[in-house]
Amino acid sequence: MKKVIVVGSGFSSLSAACYLAKAGLEVEIFEKNQTVGGRAGQMVKDGFTFDMGPSWYWMPDIFEKFFADFGKKPSDYYQLDKLNPAYKIFFKDDSITIGDCMEQICKEFDRIESGSSEHLRKFIKKAQDNYDIAINKVVLKPGLSPLELVTKDTVTRLDQFFKTISQEVRKRFQNPKLISTLEFPVLFLGAKPSKTPSFYSFMNFADFGLGTWHPKGGMYEIIKAMEKLAMELGVVINTNCPVDKILVLDGEICGINTQGKNVVSDYVVSGADYHHSETLLDKKYRQYSESYWDSRVYAPSSLLFYIGFDKKLKNVEHHNLFFDTDFEQHAIEIYDHPQWPSNPLFYANFPSITDASMAPEGCETGFFLVPIAPGLEDTDALRAQYFDIVMDRFSALTDQEVKKSIIFKRSFCVRDFVEQYNSYKGNAYGMANTLSQTAFLRPNLRSKKVKNLFFAGQLTVPGPGVPPSLISGKLTAELLTKNLAL
Repeated sequence: MKKVIVVGSGFSSLSAACYLAKAGLEVEIFEKNQTVGGRAGQMVKDGFTFDMGPSWYWMPDIFEKFFADFGKKPSDYYQLDKLNPAYKIFFKDDSITIGDCMEQICKEFDRIESGSSEHLRKFIKKAQDNYDIAINKVVLKPGLSPLELVTKDTVTRLDQFFKTISQEVRKRFQNPKLISTLEFPVLFLGAKPSKTPSFYSFMNFADFGLGTWHPKGGMYEIIKAMEKLAMELGVVINTNCPVDKILVLDGEICGINTQGKNVVSDYVVSGADYHHSETLLDKKYRQYSESYWDSRVYAPSSLLFYIGFDKKLKNVEHHNLFFDTDFEQHAIEIYDHPQWPSNPLFYANFPSITDASMAPEGCETGFFLVPIAPGLEDTDALRAQYFDIVMDRFSALTDQEVKKSIIFKRSFCVRDFVEQYNSYKGNAYGMANTLSQTAFLRPNLRSKKVKNLFFAGQLTVPGPGVPPSLISGKLTAELLTKNLAL
């Protein structure tokens, strides 16, 4: 039986491991941290349960398809609830509440801009068509050739790859609040709306059409489910085992070195940060130079605050976006002129509003996120400065005092992303999905210099986000098993 070593245990690694084990290979995972999950880790402290990374459950169909490939379904492992409302957006003088169906959302749009619901329905219908093409066709290609993108469906939509989300939204809607609401979902793809092809409007269908969900117990329940599935399939999982070197003999994989010990294998799949993975190779076997990595456009990093409150909060929902400052200016300070934002937008998540198991009785679990440029200076003083900015704005916009109610607080930022996840420049979401970094233009799933070395994750195909990471693992496993059959 051929053996595969998988480096890392995030979504893409666990996905690849499951598919490879199902194909009959011997699979062993090596994870540097104490628990599986990578960036999707969990912290439990003083009765508060925090998802350390991903907190939005979108595209439930992708999770259903993943588990169905193994004769399972999500409900075999965790309880899934649709959120209503899905989320709330705060502006300076108003807020928009996004319900769990188009009727509710259209009513809210018409409240903000009379007659806008008619434009919204047409926009979402087009987004739904794009979603079907993207999810069922485009993202299932391994990014080996530009010809993968040439289909009847994509050719008839060619203009959508050269127009942007911003252009598409702004020709239909005038109100800046609605524009921000419709441009926000592509931030999950890690790029400015003005740089993201309009074809990616499929994210708006993922939002308004498929809704926002919550796995009871938090997003880490998905990781636990995948870990259990992997072990049921025979995958061996090692934690506290950092990979120090990927071993190559005469241009072909022969294993890894971890903690001074060589472990022999026929294949290696790395779902760890792609740049870091290549540093585990001798220089002659690396595909991409340091100048290549430095020249890429990355999705943002994040300043995160995990906070336990000793009371229930008011005037907020499970998911909340604070767009009371200049959306465009913050984007410029992430992408165009990287710097700490002058007036940051931020996101706040209170899962205990929906799920009482995630906080002690009468308390609230809070997760606050400020998107920032990767590679910024990260000091305790800067974290403290932005904590005060976020808490003061949050208190003012939700009409409540919160600082005195904080009984637990932890911050996480650029240097933690580097230390915990070997993240290039401390990015949080991988490489942005701009036109020049789409499909075959992203780093390859298969090494061009080392036989039997493969990669998965958000720096490669298809891109950033949890559902794409699941797909990435599947694509890598399919490439490897095809290679095995040759």
